[in-house]
Amino acid sequence: MTIGSLGYLGLKVKDPGAFETFATHILGLMPVGRDGAIRFRLDELGWRIAVEQGEVDDVAYLGFEVSGGAELEDIRKRLQEAGVEVEVSTKELISAREVVDLISCKDPDGLTIEIFYGPTLRTETPFASPAGVSGFVTGTQGLGHVVLSTKAVAAARRFYQDLLGFRLSDTIRMRMGRDLFVDMEFFHCNPRHHTLALIPMSMPKRLHHFMLQVSSLDAVGFALERAQAAKSPITMTLGRHTNDRMVSFYTRTPAGFEVEFGFDAIEVDDATWRVTRHDRGSSWGHKRPVN
Repeated sequence: MTIGSLGYLGLKVKDPGAFETFATHILGLMPVGRDGAIRFRLDELGWRIAVEQGEVDDVAYLGFEVSGGAELEDIRKRLQEAGVEVEVSTKELISAREVVDLISCKDPDGLTIEIFYGPTLRTETPFASPAGVSGFVTGTQGLGHVVLSTKAVAAARRFYQDLLGFRLSDTIRMRMGRDLFVDMEFFHCNPRHHTLALIPMSMPKRLHHFMLQVSSLDAVGFALERAQAAKSPITMTLGRHTNDRMVSFYTRTPAGFEVEFGFDAIEVDDATWRVTRHDRGSSWGHKRPVN
């Protein structure tokens, strides 16, 4: 029994209003509800991203979806048998997350991980992007992906791969300085090339970036122009990655971490997939702008 997808993402930011403007007018997310958090839709689910007031300007929790109660119980037992402290959720939290049931624990770096099943669908109210985005690639592939820094990559790998069931897709040796290289690890849990990637080093923020995928190159181009018009910092220019082949650009959120906005990633078929390594993150583009 393994995780099915990244269901939702919780953030704590110093300026929720600025983040809401960014999320709606640049990314094209649909804002819904303000019960202590600003929430955003990407599809037919009731919400995918929640933003709360907080000083960390970082990820607060990740919600991973499983298919049902038996799968949730199986993961709970597996975590507890491995010595991970698991909390059974309150009715209040279950109601707030709009799911049937969930459990929570901490990953080795202290990030809250929620595992749930039974999200609420809002098919009676179709997704409508304020920026005219026709839709995002979600469904069985979930929200998108997250890239996290970790101080203890072996422990993080054991938690996500051995206990939650993520599978290694590939690695990239990334140059982080003149003589500094780190091996990023990319993990999948469904056909999306990676739902999770780990950077094996301490960084100012746990969340380096999250990714949203759209279904056309034009949607990426329009988003890039919206970001440029709003003077949102472009942290990596348009380019194509070596491993998932996604065409994308990166922009910095008002909270300081980044968002990747992309199209055309390859998918994983576990029956034929083989793990590989790469020496560059991008085939072309993805340049850091020179100020």
